[in-house]
Amino acid sequence: MSVADDIKQALAAALQKEGLSGEATLEHPAELIHGDYASGIALAKSKEAGMNPRALAEKIVANFGEIPGVAKIDIAGPGFINFTLSPEVFAATIDEARSADTWGSGSTNAGKKIMVEYTDPNPFKEFHIGHLMSNAIGESISRLLQFEGAEVKRVNYQGDVGPHVAKAIWGVRKLGMNPDDAKALGKAYATGAQAYENDPAAKAEIDEINAKVYDRSDDPINGIYDAGRAASLAHFEEIYAVLGTKFDNYFFESKTAPKGIETVQAHPEVFEESEGARVYKGEKHGLHTRVFITSKGLPTYETKDLGLVQLKDEYWPFDISVTITAVEQKEYFRVVLAAMKEVLPELAAKVRHVSHGLMQLAEGKMSSRSGNVITGESLLDDLVESANERAAESRADDKGRLAQDVSIAAIKYQILKQASGKNIIFDRERALSLEGDSGPYLQYAFARTQAIMAKAKEQGIVGKCRTSDVLHGHEVARFVYRFPEIVAYATSEMEPHLVTTYLTQLAAAFNTWYAQEQILDGTPSAAHKVALVEAVGRTLKNGLWLLGIPAPEKM
Repeated sequence: MSVADDIKQALAAALQKEGLSGEATLEHPAELIHGDYASGIALAKSKEAGMNPRALAEKIVANFGEIPGVAKIDIAGPGFINFTLSPEVFAATIDEARSADTWGSGSTNAGKKIMVEYTDPNPFKEFHIGHLMSNAIGESISRLLQFEGAEVKRVNYQGDVGPHVAKAIWGVRKLGMNPDDAKALGKAYATGAQAYENDPAAKAEIDEINAKVYDRSDDPINGIYDAGRAASLAHFEEIYAVLGTKFDNYFFESKTAPKGIETVQAHPEVFEESEGARVYKGEKHGLHTRVFITSKGLPTYETKDLGLVQLKDEYWPFDISVTITAVEQKEYFRVVLAAMKEVLPELAAKVRHVSHGLMQLAEGKMSSRSGNVITGESLLDDLVESANERAAESRADDKGRLAQDVSIAAIKYQILKQASGKNIIFDRERALSLEGDSGPYLQYAFARTQAIMAKAKEQGIVGKCRTSDVLHGHEVARFVYRFPEIVAYATSEMEPHLVTTYLTQLAAAFNTWYAQEQILDGTPSAAHKVALVEAVGRTLKNGLWLLGIPAPEKM
């Protein structure tokens, strides 16, 4: 058992002696001065015990025997019980962290098959900020689940049919564009979308194109469609490579639509007829009505999602299927899931939805230099350009690669530093800063550990953990100890921001210690301090990997 389990067991036994029962929970105090673990069980049970919380806490503590790994127990405030761990625990932690490649990993999801769908850019449209956010969150969640023992499949669902495709094809024809130019297809779509809203004749033409895309009845349209689809998908692959994502499978609306239509038509009692359309009346579940098949017989996104979950299960029967989308689709998914529970109950029970907020620039608007809505790709390009200036002054062997790594850290950290559902204000200068709350700050802390270890090697100092020296960098070691628990909790909550916050605290503690302590001082303690640096380096590297952020060794 872990030290935490031993403490919980001791708490349960102490409660039992007072005629009380219940599961004791532990948390890490916000400040290390209050110990390594804290329990509020006395506050929770005081009413049942008929005494004030502090008096109950004193009784509970009096009932403890020796708890392995615990050096000190205190009662704080109104009745919190604080536990400080022994030097031996931290010495063992340092040894494990510095020697195990998979330090921090666990088995809470061992044996589970989990599919994670994220990014989901549509061919014929630009890779926008929302896709960047979905990718960062989805990739990090995938890595967390994998690190905790799950078998993970990363999948991508893309709209290769539908009104947006028809608008883009109309725009390609109108502008006389080459459909092989992936970066130009966004302009074609914007042209078609504007015409669809303002020109009735264009709207009729686009609707006709839409129908022909579905039934592939027009060779010239098929030619534009095939070329544009291939160019878009190839360009997206280039972006995925930069972001560090490799998908296991791709699902497309052109394939999910037939399966979804079949499901809707098989359940007229669930999808009612209304003015020639098939609708699901969500009001019976406190939701709202949505159309699943239009009066023209075309499937909506809702119907395609019913087909998608079935194709996912056919491809790889999963235990859990996670979908990452923008928060604006939250109500949409609630209706789809309600309908799914009625017609595909076994699959619906396995579906999870994680929503993310929206991104806004610190300037207050999302405008690129051309005046259009900024894309995820252009934001990355802007960051690389800024990072290039700083990389030129670095010790890196490949300064171009470092600039790219720093730009990825800048954007992903900003996305992953807070709960997934919250909106983000993106500040370029802060994102690229090497001080404080940023991805490059974490990278720089890791690079610092590597520089120290390289110097130690030159001086022939081999890291060796000694219990007698644990007070050197004790605060840092206490943060290192928390890493596996942070990972397990972040995975259970599917919240990467918990890892981001932890790594920032660890890096700050390490940098403070580094500024105050001479590590390679020629004393016997130097070997222990080097071992601690190795442990911090491994923790930062594994933590950065969980966030999908590169860990360059030189900066």
